[in-house]
Amino acid sequence: MATDRRTALADAAIGVLADTGMRGLTHRAVDRAANLPTGTTSAYYRTRQALLTALVQRLVALDQAELQAIGNDIPPPRDEEELAAGIAALVERRLTGDGRQRSLARYACAIESVHHTELREILVPRENAAREAVRRFLAARGLADAEAEERTVTLLTCVDGLVFDRLVNGGSVPAHEIRGLVAAALR
Repeated sequence: MATDRRTALADAAIGVLADTGMRGLTHRAVDRAANLPTGTTSAYYRTRQALLTALVQRLVALDQAELQAIGNDIPPPRDEEELAAGIAALVERRLTGDGRQRSLARYACAIESVHHTELREILVPRENAAREAVRRFLAARGLADAEAEERTVTLLTCVDGLVFDRLVNGGSVPAHEIRGLVAAALR
């Protein structure tokens, strides 16, 4: 039961952070968002830093599960167009619904990690099936393993930048922008 409560509190904290920003992330705000009595969050996470750490761990777990599922469920891309379409679908997920909330929370946590190295360690990009699918696609196009890995990181970082830009400035990411990033990775 305690694990379920901790997960529910971390999920509520993600929503609070996405909706109100870092200053709005308080124990009481999480209690309200989780529809729990005042003091519940502080009973599980005594300090704000403990709450923030739990939030970041949950955020990473959710993102990794999503990326692992995407990589496992979608056949490997056969050409640039299919890779771009897969990335476009991920971008859409990151800009809408729960994905939008997680993206907003992730970027707030990334900024916070500049001052809290323990958060930075949790947020380090990890291997997952989706990332591996991109790397394999690039390697299959003749790039050496090290270069394919480097370009995978660059491509996904650029995609992340597009998501950040659209969260801040509004709008969507046109397909031609993603196709351009994929083409650049292959050059």
